[in-house]
Order: sequence, then C-alpha cells, then structure tokens
Amino acid sequence: MIEDYRRPQSIPEALGILRSPELPFIPIGGGSAIDRYSHEPFGVVDLQGLDLDRIVERGHTLFLGATVRLQSLLEIADLQPALKEVVRLEAPYNIRQVATVAGALVSADGRSRFGTAMLALDAVLIVQPGDVQVPLGNLFALRREVLSRRLITAVSFPKNARLAFFSVGRTPADLPLVCAAVALWPSGRTRAALGGWGAAPLLAMDGPESGGLATAARAAYSQAEDEWASAEYRQEVAGLLVKRCLEKITAG
Repeated sequence: MIEDYRRPQSIPEALGILRSPELPFIPIGGGSAIDRYSHEPFGVVDLQGLDLDRIVERGHTLFLGATVRLQSLLEIADLQPALKEVVRLEAPYNIRQVATVAGALVSADGRSRFGTAMLALDAVLIVQPGDVQVPLGNLFALRREVLSRRLITAVSFPKNARLAFFSVGRTPADLPLVCAAVALWPSGRTRAALGGWGAAPLLAMDGPESGGLATAARAAYSQAEDEWASAEYRQEVAGLLVKRCLEKITAG
C-alpha cells in the first residue's frame, strides 16, 4: 500500500528519502513491478527527475542508466542480437515501454529471460552511495542487503562478449521451463547462466574456456524440481541448451 510519494531532483536527495526512518521507501522508474513489493505501508521515490535514462559506451562496456526502458535496448543498433531477442521475449511492447532495466533486474525471478542473459554477460550494478560496483549475481543472492537504503543508478555489461540464448517452454509464449544463456569473450572466457526455476537465474559456469560446459549445466540443475518439471528433465534440457548456445556462438 503506497502511503507516500516523492520525486527528488538529485541523487543525494533521493538517498536521503530512502534512508527515512519513518517509512520504508522504494525507488521506481517505470513502476511496472511495484505491485509485487508489499501489502504493508511504504513510500515510493520516483526517479524520473534524476537523468538516469542515458546510454553511454566506454570502450567495450555499455552503461545503461537505471531508468533506461527495455524498449530502448532494441534501438541500440549494434547490441548483441541475442540480447535483443531476450528483451522482446521478456515483456510485450506496452510493458517494455514502461519497464526499466534496473527494475527488470531487481524484480527478476528464476524464469526471467532478461535476468538470465544479463547474468551470463556478467552485468554489474552501479549502486549509490559510493559508486559501488555490485555484480548481478550478488544482487540475486542478497537482494535485501544490496538494496537496503541504496539506489541503483546504472547497469553495465560488455559489448565484446558474444551471447547466445535458447529457451524451452510449453509454448513459445510461455515462461521458460528451462532457458540458457552463454557468453563468450574474445579471451575464451565462458559464462553460462540458467533460468526457468527458482527465485533467481543461476550461474552454471564461469571459466577461462568452454570445456565441461554441458556437465556444469547439468550439475547446476541437479535440484531444479518443482510442479512444472522434474530435476532430471531440467538437467537434460539444460545440458542440451548450453551446447546449442556454444555451437551458435562459434558458428557465428
């Protein structure tokens, strides 16, 4: 239940509101996931006045302001095609026009395609105060600790890592039962992330080369059972999907 609304004009002002002892405040960009927050009283900090919707490229790294809309990613001409595909799958057009990059990651559960792909790309959150760099995997593991009285101002990820993504669901429009994203750097570094189960996407592998990729994926999903699929099914599919991802990257 929203009991207070603030629209700060600076980051220090926003941080001051987030530290208020009177009421818990949460930052919002587009507000598309705010209904998931709490039934208890809380306040919102509207970030629209903070100029956090810029896209900046520095070397091989792309920096997205926290309030960049998902739809804006599709307008980046040289963005990895696989990441554009993931964004289209993540949400319909109307939601992509509202949902922000930071909001999509903060609210990502285990079936988030976007969260899975960004985890594979080793995305990093820039958190205030202090310009602290927080790997996305740390956010997924410790959301409350990472976000308490703090503000995400940007998300960064490499542009020179090649990405591939595959997903299996009951229908193409359904949330995935299993999805896999693999990123390959020019150095040979390989990261694989899995989605389709659990509270957050899961990192299956991060190594200097791609050997043992399928084995790592199957091991990562050894306990991935719920009402939708067995662990054995997810293990088998995860191993197949990461192999397909790697084949697509190397063929390209």
